[in-house]
Amino acid sequence: MDGGTQPLRQRRPPVEPPQGNGDFTAILTVLFGFIVIVSMVLIPSSSPTLKNSLTILHQVPEGHVGVYWMGGALQKTTTTPGFHLKLPLITHYEPVQVTLQTDTVRDIPCGTKGGVMINFDRIEVVNRLKKESVYDTLLNYGVEYDHTWIYDKIHHEINQFCSVHSLQDVYIDMFDQIDETMKDALQADCTRYAPGIEIISVRVTKPSIPESVRRNFEQMEDERTKVLVSVERQRVAEKEAETQKKIAITEAEKNAYVSKIVMEQKLMEKDSLRKQEEISNAMYIAREKSLADAKYYQTMKEAEANKLKLTPQFLELKFIEAISNNTKMFFGNKIPNMVMDQRLLGNFLQDLEGRRNLEA
Repeated sequence: MDGGTQPLRQRRPPVEPPQGNGDFTAILTVLFGFIVIVSMVLIPSSSPTLKNSLTILHQVPEGHVGVYWMGGALQKTTTTPGFHLKLPLITHYEPVQVTLQTDTVRDIPCGTKGGVMINFDRIEVVNRLKKESVYDTLLNYGVEYDHTWIYDKIHHEINQFCSVHSLQDVYIDMFDQIDETMKDALQADCTRYAPGIEIISVRVTKPSIPESVRRNFEQMEDERTKVLVSVERQRVAEKEAETQKKIAITEAEKNAYVSKIVMEQKLMEKDSLRKQEEISNAMYIAREKSLADAKYYQTMKEAEANKLKLTPQFLELKFIEAISNNTKMFFGNKIPNMVMDQRLLGNFLQDLEGRRNLEA
């Protein structure tokens, strides 16, 4: 080969990809398909726990939150209602209700203070788990937390209540207080040990008691009913008597009021007549007084006038007129001495003048 010629390059064979990676991908694909097929076959007939472990897509119902365990460890993460994904066989899922729920506790036997065994057929507890306390509650008491703090607690509290009260108290006298007593007892312990559980209300049904005791209570209730009926009849009779009394009092008051009005009317009429009589009397007295005063005045004036006329000359004139008007004729020896004696008239006039002077 000469210096101007370049050497020829040799071609290398193409490099083939390693066979190991392709085999691993195929294995994963086959394994995933196998899990899907097994899940589709086994899930419909498996238990709920196994079903939750094998499912990939799951649904959280409304009013619940999704709680997850990975490898048996409770996770702090919760999910809201809807569809969610999880790893099958590795992650376990449970829906936990966070709205109001009613737990019914049945067949609760207890013994009263007197030793009588009774049985509460059903007690309903309305409660709610707070959403923010789901993790702490499930971490301490598990998914079946209500068995610890509701079911078992109800049995305990009912037996505590019955043991310190008689059958009369439990069955009749204090039965209406059991609901609130159970609610307060449950809430007190939940507030102390499981703050996330809220007790809304408790409903207690009437307990079952022995047949002989029940018959005695029925007889007592019959007697009590009779007494209540008698008391009620007596009360009705008293009310009727009181009503009649009130009616009579009202009628008497009405009559008295009417009589008072009539009497006042008569008195007013009498007073009006009296005033009219007084006015008439006053008018009559005034009129008579006026007439008397006028008469007196007339008399006084006439007397004064007569006194002024009573002079010797006037009397002599009147004497002469009286004698001259006398048409009778008298005859006798003494006539001149009686009638015609001028000295007698003069003496009379002088005597009258002297009296007037003395009066003056």
